[in-house]
Amino acid sequence: MLALTRAMAADHLAEGIRVNCVHPGTADTPWIGRLLAKADDPAAERAALEARQPHGRLVSADEVAGAVAYLASPLSRSTTGTSIAVDGGMQELRLRPRS
Repeated sequence: MLALTRAMAADHLAEGIRVNCVHPGTADTPWIGRLLAKADDPAAERAALEARQPHGRLVSADEVAGAVAYLASPLSRSTTGTSIAVDGGMQELRLRPRS
């Protein structure tokens, strides 16, 4: 996704078109809620999802929307060819498992 974003940003920079991407982590959405509801132990499944997140919780849809809103706003007019990871550190952090 990042390679495509960078290629498109390079191709369209002269036209004034900015291309960026947002990489969301596991987000607490209705879809995830439906998946959890089908599990044998929804609370245990939610706890397992949250435990694998470096910051210990699912990403909220509002957090992802905030990144998208920033990229769509005039505040980001010099931002192109990049990605924003809204994933609580999943993409870049390599933490030791909690004991």
